[in-house]
Amino acid sequence: MRVAFWIATAFVAYAYFGYAAWLWLWSRVKPWPLRRGAFEPSVSVVLVVRDEEKTLPGKLLNLKALEYPAGRMELIVVSDGSSDSTARIMEEAARVGRCRALIFHERKGKAARLKDAVAAATREILLFVDSRQVIARDALRLLMENFVEDAVGCASGELMLGDAASGEAEKGMGLYWRMEKKIREWESGSGSVVGATGALYAMRRSLFVPLPDDTILDDVLLPLHVARQGARVVFDERARAWDSADLGAKREFRRKVRTLTGNYQLLQIAPWILGGGNPLRFRFVSHKLLRLAVPFALAAMLFSSLFAAGTFYRIAFAGQLFFYALALLTFSGIDRGPVARLANAAMTLIVLNSAAVVACANFVTGRKEVWLR
Repeated sequence: MRVAFWIATAFVAYAYFGYAAWLWLWSRVKPWPLRRGAFEPSVSVVLVVRDEEKTLPGKLLNLKALEYPAGRMELIVVSDGSSDSTARIMEEAARVGRCRALIFHERKGKAARLKDAVAAATREILLFVDSRQVIARDALRLLMENFVEDAVGCASGELMLGDAASGEAEKGMGLYWRMEKKIREWESGSGSVVGATGALYAMRRSLFVPLPDDTILDDVLLPLHVARQGARVVFDERARAWDSADLGAKREFRRKVRTLTGNYQLLQIAPWILGGGNPLRFRFVSHKLLRLAVPFALAAMLFSSLFAAGTFYRIAFAGQLFFYALALLTFSGIDRGPVARLANAAMTLIVLNSAAVVACANFVTGRKEVWLR
C-alpha cells in the first residue's frame, strides 16, 4: 500500500506541477524567441453556428468592429442545421454585405462545417472564432503579428474569464484557467503549444487538414496537424477574447466533460498523435492525457493511505479528507480570504476530476457530444 501511495502521489504531482515546472525551466534553458512585427495578411474569419439567434447579431457587430483593414478580411458564417432564426439573421447580414452565409439544413457537426467554410475561404490566413465570446478590438491585428515569421503556422489568442471592464475572475474555474494559460505561455516560449483557444485562433490556410466530421476538439487536432507539418504553434496573450467566468455549474461541467471526452476521442481518430511522427508527443501526453488518469490516481492515494500502516499515512488520509471537505465551504457564501481560496481550489479539483470520470465513461460507452452551445 505504501508503494501504491507514493506512485499515485508522484503521478498527481507531475500531472499538476511537475510538467509545469519542467516547462518553466525549459523555457529558460532552451528559449525559442518569437519575432513579431506589423503584418496584415488577408484573413478569412470563420464562424460556425447552430441555433445562435441570441448571440449571433452581437457577434457580427463584434467582428465588424475589429481593428483591421476591411479589404483584407472576409467573414464566412456557416449554419449547421439551425432550427431557430439563425439562418434568417445570416441571410440579412449577407444581403447588406456583412458576411458570406453558408446555410445547411442537415446537421453534420462543427468539424464538417469547418471544411465547408475553408473550402469557400479565399484568404491567406484562417481565423476561427466562436459565437459567445467578445473579441477585443485589437485582437486580430495582434494575432496576425505572429505570422510575420514564416515558421509560425498557427497562433492562439488568450481566453479571459470575466469582462474587460472589471478584469479576469480569480476563483473557481477562473483560477484553473489562469494556471492553464501559464503552461501555454511556457510551451510557446520553448517551442509549440499543445492546442489552441477555440474562441480565437488562426492558422495558415495552406496548412489546414480536413478533420473527421465528428471531431470534438478541432482546436487541438488542427494545431497538432500544423506542428506535424513542421510549423510552429504559438500562444499570444495579447490577443484576447472575453467570456463569462460563471456559465452556471451545470453548463460549465458539461463543457469540461466535452473537452475531456474530446481528448479521449483524439486517440481514436488520430492515433499518430502517440507516434514518433508527432513532434509534440511528450507535451501532449504530459499536458492532456495524464490529466485524464488523475482522478483514479487521487482515489489510489486516498485508499492506499487509509490501509497503509504508519502514523504518516493516517495523517495523509486525514489531510485528504479535510481538503475535500473544504469544498463544502463554497456553498457557505464565504468568498474572501485564504480559506475561501483553498475551498475554491478544492471544489475546482473535485469538479475537474468528476468531469474526467464522466469523460472516461463516455469514451468506454461510445457516447459523445459534438456540439455544446
